[in-house]
Amino acid sequence: MADPAEKHASYADIEALPPNVVGEIIFGSLVTHPRPVQWHGAAAGALNVALGAPYQFGSGGPGGWVFIPEPELHLGPHVIVPDLGGWLRERMTEPPSKGWHEVAPDWVCEILSPGTERHDKGAKRTIYATYGVNHLWQVDPRLKSLEVFRRQDNGWLLTGTFFENDDVNAEPFTELTFPLGRLWPLDPPSTPAT
Repeated sequence: MADPAEKHASYADIEALPPNVVGEIIFGSLVTHPRPVQWHGAAAGALNVALGAPYQFGSGGPGGWVFIPEPELHLGPHVIVPDLGGWLRERMTEPPSKGWHEVAPDWVCEILSPGTERHDKGAKRTIYATYGVNHLWQVDPRLKSLEVFRRQDNGWLLTGTFFENDDVNAEPFTELTFPLGRLWPLDPPSTPAT
């Protein structure tokens, strides 16, 4: 007896999910995970603030970017939701008329967690490279690390790795240097040495 054909997920499957669940369609399969936990959201929010002033608003930096937290991306048959997406302003000439974006971001950041790490480091990386995302940052709050990648013809090139409170100066935001420790705002405050 032949196996029944595998059913590919549809957007209706995402729409049927409860509001506290994020749904993605990755290579035809529905992938779900709960909304981010506090340390995950705090890291994403802190990075959005660090980049937003100089790169979106031109305050102490060049401007020219638009950042969107958790944008829903429709890239070919895939529906994916990175933690942060950044577009060069000239590539966002019209606001999307739908609840998602069909233009790939120029930069994406994924905040890794046990429930998303496998997809973030695997299939989603492949999708980002295939659909023209040029820069990928992967933040791991558990390891207090940042890995920076640039898209190449044959995949991704790791261009930098930062830990704890290292000073970050990384593509595509090389006009800015900030301490990676800003992404861990839920850490207890350090006590000054006496």
